[in-house]
Amino acid sequence: MALPFFYIEQTDGSGIVQLNEETSKHVVQVLRMKNEEQLQLTDGKGNLFTCTIIDDHRKKCVVRIDKTDHTPEPEKKITIAVSLVKNNTRFEWFLEKATEIGVSSIIPLLCTRTEKQHFRTERMKGILVSAMLQSQQTWLPELPEPVKFNVFIEKAVAAQKFIAHCEEENDKKELTAQMDGKAASQIMLIGPEGDFTKEEIENALKQGFIPVSLGNTRLRTETAGMVAAALMVNHSYKK
Repeated sequence: MALPFFYIEQTDGSGIVQLNEETSKHVVQVLRMKNEEQLQLTDGKGNLFTCTIIDDHRKKCVVRIDKTDHTPEPEKKITIAVSLVKNNTRFEWFLEKATEIGVSSIIPLLCTRTEKQHFRTERMKGILVSAMLQSQQTWLPELPEPVKFNVFIEKAVAAQKFIAHCEEENDKKELTAQMDGKAASQIMLIGPEGDFTKEEIENALKQGFIPVSLGNTRLRTETAGMVAAALMVNHSYKK
């Protein structure tokens, strides 16, 4: 049976870790774990710590790190830069699924047609952490504060850069046909409800983004992001 699995921000290198109050309560009161029982922790940076409880305090549980394993960062960095949407629940759903799929970075975009939302950083990070733990991963995706579309595309650097939009273009090909399996990093731009403006699309193309299609149907923002993430991560595993 797998050991209970939790997240910690960082360790001080001493080999002794005091869990925060929320995690302590879950370990001691919900799971009813006692001294000498084992659990696992990750810092979201590839490290997996196998630990033994040495003080089963319900608010300040203390564990000893017995073993540390490290999973290297994925060879390919997959970034999904996606507009915020009117319904926060849908954006949160995307964050959860993209994390489970295994993307490296999620960039919240503020586009011309983005309906401005209050971005609750701590809540959003909590969703990423929960999804990382649920899917038994040790790398937490990067999630910066929302950034304006034009600011992002001017600074975005990757071996391949894509933009998925709904404008009709004869040279727009399927994403899978455009992906280079040897590319070390890839970025996908996903627009808001109502799509990118023509000006935004033109600006992205000038910055080297490749226009692509995600299929024959028109997808919601969060669905498009999930489809792109799944295709890109799956392609990264192919030899």
